[in-house]
Parts: sequence; structure tokens; C-alpha cells
Amino acid sequence: MKIAPRILASAATALAAIAMAPAASAQARGFHDLVAIDAAVAAFTGAGIGVPGGANLPVDRRMRLAPCYSPLALSWYGNRQDNVLVQCPDVGGWRLFVAVSGNSRQGAASMVPPAVARGEAITIAVSGAGFSVTQSGEAMEAGAVGAWIRVRTSAKATPIRAQVARPGLVVVPVD
Repeated sequence: MKIAPRILASAATALAAIAMAPAASAQARGFHDLVAIDAAVAAFTGAGIGVPGGANLPVDRRMRLAPCYSPLALSWYGNRQDNVLVQCPDVGGWRLFVAVSGNSRQGAASMVPPAVARGEAITIAVSGAGFSVTQSGEAMEAGAVGAWIRVRTSAKATPIRAQVARPGLVVVPVD
């Protein structure tokens, strides 16, 4: 069966339009293109989704992020470099954390000795613009400088996440 080239071209155009419809309709409704975020993360890490060193999963398609008119800012988040921080630098912009698997850079980071040991007595500092409050607490996990660990202020307190600043000190930043 022979199909005219013009029919094939129009069928290909129709298929491309159908494939692009979800992204175009999301942008038409005023939301940021989530496929573009996946592409930016892949370019930043140098690996695709599901590939070692790349994002574990694509960005959740149910999210509705405000459109970002500036180029996205991407950086490693955490000492182990197992998350990519994606930020929209526009005023009132958003930020998103994308989990990365099997990063080859993790090998060197995992060799760093912990600055805080599990069960160690620590100082928890809550700091923000123009203030800082400290309280004693206990590390529920070990972590190197820059790592995020769970800590608590007393045996009955709910654990919180804090970043190891130096041996014996963790910080809970307040935006």
C-alpha cells in the first residue's frame, strides 16, 4: 500500500501537535513547563532520568508552578550531592528539589568523616534575618559538615531536620 507523502507529512504534523498539547495547554493556563525542568536537570547533571547520576523520576506532572520568565538557576543541594535545587529567580519565584540517583560524585563525599555522631549532644541554632536562637539537643543521625540530619531538643520532642554547620553545631534556617 502506497501512501502519498503529503498525507504522511500531515499525519506527522498532527501527531506532533498531539504530543505537544499537554505542555502547550499547561503554559496556556499560566503554568511553567515541567518538561523544561526535567531537561534542565538532565543538562545540569549530564544524565537523563533514571540513569545513574540523573534524576530518579521526572518532575511530578500534577504540580502547577507559576511561569518563570528568567533562566532557571540549578545547583547541587546537600553535601552528598543527591539533590538538585531548581529555582526560579523571578520575584516571588519558586524552588524545587529533584532527587538524583547514583551520583558518581557521592563517592568522594561519603569518605568525609562525620562532624556529628548519632546520639551526640549538639547545639541547635535557629537563625533568620537579624536573629539567632540556640538550644541544646541530640543528633539522631550522623552527618558531615553540610549534611542534613534529624535532631531533637528532648527525648519527647518531635525530630526536626537541621544542617550540620561544624562539629557540635547544627542550623535550622528560617526564610
